[in-house]
Order: sequence, then C-alpha cells, then structure tokens
Amino acid sequence: AHLVESGGGLVQAGGSLRLSCVDDRMMFSISAMGWYRQAPGKEREMVATISSTSGSKDYADSAKGRFTISRDSAKNTLYLQMNSLRPEDTAMYFCVKYCAGSICSDQPLEWGQGTQVTVSS
Repeated sequence: AHLVESGGGLVQAGGSLRLSCVDDRMMFSISAMGWYRQAPGKEREMVATISSTSGSKDYADSAKGRFTISRDSAKNTLYLQMNSLRPEDTAMYFCVKYCAGSICSDQPLEWGQGTQVTVSS
C-alpha cells in the first residue's frame, strides 16, 4: 500500500485522536489530499481536504470546529486531528489522494486501507 494510515483506536466521547497517513512515494507535495470515512451501513463521506499548494482546507459540516487537517511535505505525511469526538464519528477513516501520477481529479484517485476509529458513549 502506498497510503498507510495509523492512529485509529477506541476513545471515549469527548476524547481526541490524531490520524496519520504516510505516502511512501515521491510526488506527495503536488497532490491535494484528504480524509474520508465510512460508518457501517453508510456511504463513504468526505471529512476534510487540503490543497497541495495554498494549503486551503475544506471540512464537512460535521467536522468543522472539531477536526483539523494538516500536512507535512517534508515527512510525506497527512494528519487529521480529531477533538471532541462523538459516537457518531465511529467509522473507518481513509486517507485519499486526488492525484495519481500526472493525473489529478476533483475526486479521490487513490485510497489507503483505512484505520478504524471507535468512539464510545
């Protein structure tokens, strides 16, 4: 796998987790990146995205004010800091890239295998 997530786990409501995603290839810095999640029985949904150049960020309404996406190009790593977690945040979280080689899209082109986040009430 080229996108490797880590940092998931079990946390109580109100707690925090920081997810990481390492891209083991070059070209990390030129691609917009993001986090998606999928809860059991639900469709995958975008959580947060970050551009490659300006660093502009976008968040799902459910993540605004609680989650922060960031990237460290020197480490080829994407992060998602999640605070004030709620049971409804329970899902598999996926790291995504919006470029694959020289092709870029406004939809994710590459996906990691995911890391599970479980929030207990």
